[in-house]
Amino acid sequence: MNSKYLNMIEVLINVFTVDKGILKILLFKKNTEPYKGYWMLPNSLLFNDETIEHCAIDIANNMIGVDDIYLQNSSVYSEVDRVPEKRVIGCSLIGILDNIKAEFQRHEVAGFESEWFSIDEIPKTVTDHGDIINDAISRLFDEIKKGPILRVIYPSDFTLPELQLVYEQVLNKKLDRRNFRKKILNMDIIEATGDKNDKQTGRPANLYRFKNDDHKDVIE
Repeated sequence: MNSKYLNMIEVLINVFTVDKGILKILLFKKNTEPYKGYWMLPNSLLFNDETIEHCAIDIANNMIGVDDIYLQNSSVYSEVDRVPEKRVIGCSLIGILDNIKAEFQRHEVAGFESEWFSIDEIPKTVTDHGDIINDAISRLFDEIKKGPILRVIYPSDFTLPELQLVYEQVLNKKLDRRNFRKKILNMDIIEATGDKNDKQTGRPANLYRFKNDDHKDVIE
């Protein structure tokens, strides 16, 4: 085949979780040039004999240390010069780890230091990873507004203040606590577990979980 038709494909995963109501993304620090000291998304080049989905699962296994992660396509990046001196097409996915799976032991993978960052505090990133992250955040926000993906983020217990913090990030505005609580409870999409969280200070909050039936948009 004519070489002008051959391109490398890079698979990148925007891995999100929620930590005490704050949306965070997992990034890895590059410790070699170029871009030494910058941060990057977990990624890998696609082999000729594998699918993008299989490559993403391998990335989750090898770089993140999990074998069960929610994945959803995000965007494709085909700018000719997105990677210096190489022709590499980027395929971006959204990955979600619930707050239980996200509590893995931090360790260096292939020489890279990992860190969870609030989506409001993204550090300097390699090449076009900043744009890829921003696009993935925008897509995640759209999915959160629809509602069902919250079941992936919170497969078990959560508090209403935590859920409100998520929506305040998504909507980029403060929400009235009483109005938010009233709207969520009146929609009949969550139920109380009968338990409370184990806060060390302050008053323990009631824990809730999503009901099993489908639901409409939570916050408009």
